Amino acid sequence: MPTTPTVLVAGSLHHDIMIETDHLPRPDETAVGRRWYPKFGGKGGNQAVAAAHAGIAARMFGAVGEDDFGRVLRAALAAGGVDDRFVTTLPDHGSGMSVALALPNGDYAATIVSGANLALDPARLQDAALWQDVALVLLQNEVAEAINLAAATEARRRGLPVLLNAAPARPLPAALRAAVDILIVNAVEAAMMGADEVRDLATAEQAARALARPGQAVIVTAGGHGLALVTPEGTSLTLPATPVEVVSTHGAGDCFCGTLAAERARGTDLATACRIASTRAAAHVAGQGNAARIGQD
Repeated sequence: MPTTPTVLVAGSLHHDIMIETDHLPRPDETAVGRRWYPKFGGKGGNQAVAAAHAGIAARMFGAVGEDDFGRVLRAALAAGGVDDRFVTTLPDHGSGMSVALALPNGDYAATIVSGANLALDPARLQDAALWQDVALVLLQNEVAEAINLAAATEARRRGLPVLLNAAPARPLPAALRAAVDILIVNAVEAAMMGADEVRDLATAEQAARALARPGQAVIVTAGGHGLALVTPEGTSLTLPATPVEVVSTHGAGDCFCGTLAAERARGTDLATACRIASTRAAAHVAGQGNAARIGQD
């Protein structure tokens, strides 16, 4: 274990535009929102900040454009306590961004434009300084498949565990799936990967078992129901969600993943790490989240 355990997050950075609205627009409809605000985002960035807020050293491997969004994203990483030395500024690409529509019940829908996130160079993962004190690698699916595969391969070569939050869902190459120690998906992603529909904790456990492979853990998060875990040894656990008044679910999954990674990096057993991460995600849903606004309404 490194003297200063570090979570290395290889992933996306997005400048989010949040819009509060009463309903999602239908095709050809112009809906009227109540207000908007910019917010730091990208699954990679959110998870890195969540890991840092959980009290572990966090390092970001990613890319931004040479634009105002990119400068704001870098500043937000620094403010969140994340090491951004390995975030590349790409002059020929715009920074990643998204537009998210938040509904009164806390649900949301979003569209991302990946920009610089898809131009990351896998060769930069060979930099020895990037791996100093790294105890664990955390990945998502908002960057090119080649980045995830290269990061997971290098982590395995170094004997480091790999967590993959397979969001958004897409087919995983066999080499990447084999390199993952902990797979984290929500109900929708589990179904897209071949599991049956998740309706409650019992079906979440069934989905986790359907996706599990020998020696690997699977976590299926089921929103307000809670989560199901299948351990590398094949045992299972269901954990009900902490009841809270919902303010927004936006970023709650990232809060869970970043916190889980931090706990595993410091040596917390998997079941306890899930409980801690679930509690932090519930606080996030209740309006005590990690991701910060990066501008004025």
